[in-house]
Amino acid sequence: MSFQIIGTGSAYPAASITNDDISKFVDTSDEWISTRTGIRSRRLAWDETVSDYAVHAAQGALENAGTKPEELDLIICATARGEFLTPSLACVVQSRLGAGCPAFDINAACSGFLYALDAAEGWFARGRASRVLVVAAEQMSELVNWNDRSTCVLFGDGAGAAVLAPGEGLQSICIHAKGSTEELRIACAQGNSPFAKPRENSPFLQMDGKGVYKFAVSAMCHDLEQAIEQAGLSQEEIDLVLPHQANIRIIETAIHRLNIPAERYRTNIDRYGNTSAASIPILLDELNRAGELRPGMMLALTAFGGGLTSGACVIRWTK
Repeated sequence: MSFQIIGTGSAYPAASITNDDISKFVDTSDEWISTRTGIRSRRLAWDETVSDYAVHAAQGALENAGTKPEELDLIICATARGEFLTPSLACVVQSRLGAGCPAFDINAACSGFLYALDAAEGWFARGRASRVLVVAAEQMSELVNWNDRSTCVLFGDGAGAAVLAPGEGLQSICIHAKGSTEELRIACAQGNSPFAKPRENSPFLQMDGKGVYKFAVSAMCHDLEQAIEQAGLSQEEIDLVLPHQANIRIIETAIHRLNIPAERYRTNIDRYGNTSAASIPILLDELNRAGELRPGMMLALTAFGGGLTSGACVIRWTK
């Protein structure tokens, strides 16, 4: 038994920060950012916490699915860092929803939503769940170096969620990892142990843009081809592609290498930037609520991120 998606939700901070807003305190411009990335604005937290909009996204997905919190058998949260190291973000969400099921986090960076879907499939396969809530939530504004114009302009904050139920919606899924700290990393806080040797690692996100770009294009093409083949489909049979929203140039390069028409790709990077693990479920919820998804449509989801991790899946839309 596999699963189907029966509800989606999304939430994000109230403040929409444009490239012009950022250029007031970072040496950059709207032209510099938009031409290189496709980003024109992003949502950034002021008073909100990552737990706040993770819960709001979850509530939206539950309402859309017609599911009560007490009906959930599992909550998985995909996040680089929740509000606390412990308890997990999933446990915070569980408490604030009023659910009583097991809950845990997954950290696969921007691929986290796909990793969470893969983990959830195992619970359905073993007959241990009839309703699973997957939430991807990130507060990247707290993890980037706002003195580094090459990275701080790329990211936004937000959350997306999906409620899963038994069904045959999932056609295939593949996830991969290529362990490396060179292309992208965020160091943990060291603490103040008098016995530990001081480290010189920056506590902020560090990224080799060229290295990430090369990996991302290769992973997106390889993973989509693999997932589509495993689903027994041709690329021409995919109705919509929902790629991770990291950089419009990555998506455009992959489009030229694949055989899926460009008009079948969907993006919202211009309004949200890179929200890491949350980018695909936010986009999925937008398409769902806009009425763009029809029963029987074949959706291909693909992501790549720090780890290095990547993944793709094909889902038949049934809602």
